[in-house]
Amino acid sequence: MKINTAEFIISNSEVIKCPNEPLPEYAFIGRSNVGKSSLINMLTERKKLAKTSARPGKTQLINHFKINNNWYLVDLPGYGYAKVSKKTKAVFQQFITDYFEKREQLVCAFVLIDIRLEAQKIDLEFITYLGETEVPFCIIFTKADKIGKTKVDSHIAAYKKKLLANNWAEMPQYFTTSSTEGLGREGVLEFIDDVNQDMFKNMNEF
Repeated sequence: MKINTAEFIISNSEVIKCPNEPLPEYAFIGRSNVGKSSLINMLTERKKLAKTSARPGKTQLINHFKINNNWYLVDLPGYGYAKVSKKTKAVFQQFITDYFEKREQLVCAFVLIDIRLEAQKIDLEFITYLGETEVPFCIIFTKADKIGKTKVDSHIAAYKKKLLANNWAEMPQYFTTSSTEGLGREGVLEFIDDVNQDMFKNMNEF
């Protein structure tokens, strides 16, 4: 997929105020400081589309970006470790769950995982939540350039083992990425393109 246009549309904290178009949406979410903004900028080849910051927890709203005028990339707040008040965290955690449980346009969630770390409890809990809520999702392992390929493979194998031990029948579809090197860009965009083509084909048949 070639990204011809990437346009910021709206930021808000209420699902009801999200764009009212029947276009497929792909939501990106992960722990604070997982490299989400850098990944979004890498995928769209726009250096400043999503705002990056050295301070974790920068994103605190639902951000919609229209891509190629036919699908939405949705940048969601990170969960965990954000240095905000408990009251603020409770609010945006609630609208995250509202988005996943009420947003009909959502096609797939991409859960971002830092490949350098062992499986984190908060990530496993969030993945379990998506499974129980029957939200389609894929895993994106980020920062693969920070460790060697052998470690990348062993860390993914360990993650798979952890998920299978937590009652998952199989490893969810996953992508390995590096925002610095552009690794994984083609795979993620090809996945989105394939899903979009199937959706639009089915829509045209009715």
